[in-house]
Amino acid sequence: MISKFFAYFKPHKKLFIIDLVSSFLIAVCNLFYPFVTRVIINDFVPNKLLTLMLVWGGALLLVYAVKAALTFIVNYWGHVLGVRIQADMRRKLFRHVETLPFSFFDENRTGTIMSRIVNDLFEVSELCHHGPEDTLMSVISIVGAIVMLALINGWLALIVVVFVPLMVLFAVKMRGRMLDAFEKSREKIAEVNASIESSVSGIRVSKAYTASRKEDEKFDKSNEEFKAARTAAYKNMGIFQSGMSLFNDILYLVAIVGGGVLFYFGIVENPGDYAAFILYVTMLLTPIRTLVNLFEQITDGLAGFKRFQNILDKEPESEPEHPVEVSLLRGDICFEHVDFAYKDSENRENHVLEDLSFTIDEGKTVALVGSSGGGKTTICHLIPRFYELDGGRITVGGIDIRDVRRETLRKSIGIVAQDVFLYGGTIRDNIAYGDLDAGDEDIVRAAKLANIHEFIETLPDGYDTQVGERGVKLSGGQKQRVSIARAFLKNPPILILDEATSALDNVTEMQIQDSLEKLSEGRTCIVVAHRLSTVQNADEIIVLSEGKIRERGTHAQLLAQGGEYAALYYKTFRS
Repeated sequence: MISKFFAYFKPHKKLFIIDLVSSFLIAVCNLFYPFVTRVIINDFVPNKLLTLMLVWGGALLLVYAVKAALTFIVNYWGHVLGVRIQADMRRKLFRHVETLPFSFFDENRTGTIMSRIVNDLFEVSELCHHGPEDTLMSVISIVGAIVMLALINGWLALIVVVFVPLMVLFAVKMRGRMLDAFEKSREKIAEVNASIESSVSGIRVSKAYTASRKEDEKFDKSNEEFKAARTAAYKNMGIFQSGMSLFNDILYLVAIVGGGVLFYFGIVENPGDYAAFILYVTMLLTPIRTLVNLFEQITDGLAGFKRFQNILDKEPESEPEHPVEVSLLRGDICFEHVDFAYKDSENRENHVLEDLSFTIDEGKTVALVGSSGGGKTTICHLIPRFYELDGGRITVGGIDIRDVRRETLRKSIGIVAQDVFLYGGTIRDNIAYGDLDAGDEDIVRAAKLANIHEFIETLPDGYDTQVGERGVKLSGGQKQRVSIARAFLKNPPILILDEATSALDNVTEMQIQDSLEKLSEGRTCIVVAHRLSTVQNADEIIVLSEGKIRERGTHAQLLAQGGEYAALYYKTFRS
C-alpha cells in the first residue's frame, strides 16, 4: 500500500523534491540558534567581542530570512502538491468507478461512493503534503539536535538518546489501534453520507407520505453509529496524545534537572553548553509534537487511502482481448441457452434466466410480457452487457456480444426506460447525450421527431431551460419525450423500450406512443410492457414466467391459444 501511495508522487516529483529540500533546509536552519547562543554565552560575552556578536547576530538574521522564504515554499507549494495529487487520485477513482459493472452499484450506495471520492481523498491530500515533509523535518531536527549535543557533551546527548526511543515505541504501539479506529469511523461517515443522499433525493416521497419521522430515525441510526465509532477513535487518539505529552514534559524535566546536575558536578563545563542543551531539548519538543500530530494524520490518511484503493481494486468491465472491429452491430439478436443469476455481496445467487433461447429477427419488433420478476428487464440489461452471462451466449448479426468492445455494443443500442434520468443542466444538454458531437440542427430535428420541440419553444429559455435535478422541473411525459429525442439523436439500429410509458397517464401514453412508433421504424426493437395495449401491433410477443418462455406468437395467435397471454389480456381489459 505504501508503494502504491508514493506512486502518485511520480508525476509531480520536481515539486515533491523542492518541497522536501525546503523542509530539510528549514530543519537545518533551526539548529543554528542554540549553536549561536552557546558561542555568544561562552565566548563573545565573557571576552566582550561586540563586533563578532553583531556579525553572528546578522548571520542568524540572514538564516531566519532564508527560513521564512523556505517556509513559504513549503506552505504554498507543498499544499499545491497535495491538491494536485488529490486531483489525480479523484480523477482516477471517478474514471474507474465509471468502468465498474452494474453489480458494483447494486451493492454500493451513491452516498458511500461519493464519500470515497470526496471525503477520503481530502485526508489523503493532507497526508500527501504534510506526511513526507513533516517526517523529514522532524527526523532531521531530532537527529541534528542529538548530533549537536554529542559535539557539545556526550553525556548530554546520552540523556536524549535513551529517552527518545521510549517515546517512539509508545507511538508505534498506539498507531495500530488508531488506524483501526479511524478506518471504522470512515466507514460510518460514508453511511451517514449515503443516508443523507437517499433522504434528500427522496424528499418529495417522504413529504408526500409524511414520512419525515422515518427518515429522521434512519439518519439518527447511522449518525449515532458514526458518533460511537468516532468517539472510540478519539479515545485512542486521546491516550496517544496524553501519553506523548507526558513524555514531552518528562523529557523537558530531565533536561533541566539532568543538565543542571551535570553542570553542578563539572561534567558540563560552562553555562553556554548548559544553555545550548536546554535550547536543543526545547527544540526537540517541537518535532516530537509534530510527529504526534503526524501519527494522527497518517492513521486518518492511510485509512482513507486504503478505502480509495479498495475501490480501485474492484475489477472493471472486461473487454475482449481481440475485439471484432465493426462500427455498429446489426442483424438478428439470438439468445442461445442463456443462464443468469443476480449475486449479492455475499455471492448468494438469485436465478432469473435458465437455458433461455429465442431469436429476434433484424428490423422486427418483439414484445416481452408476463408477470413481474419473469426476467423481462433482465433480458434488456443483458443485451448491452450491463451484466455478464453465467452461461450460454447472445449474438447480434452472428457476432457474440462479448467479442466486441462495450462502446461499440452500446453505441448500437438505444434505451428508453420507465425511470427517465435527466442530468442537471439544460434540455439541450440532455438531448445531446444521444450524440455529443451533434449540432443544434440535429438536436432540434430529434426534438421534433419526439414531438417536444413545440413545447420547448414555449419556454422562456427554450432549449437552454434548466431541467433541475433529475429533471424535476419537467412533467413525466415531458421527461419521457426528452428521453425519446435523445434516442432519435443517437439513431441506433437496436432499440429497447423498457416499460417506457407505464408511468404515464393514458392520454400522455397515447401521445408518446406515436413518437415511440416513429422511433421504432426500421430498427430491431425489444419492447417490455405491462400494458398490453402497447404491444398488440408487435411482430411477435413472448410471454415470460420465472425466466422461461411460456408462449410466443402474434397478438391474434396468442389470443386464439387461450393461454397465459389471453388470460392476462382479458383480465386487463375486463370492464
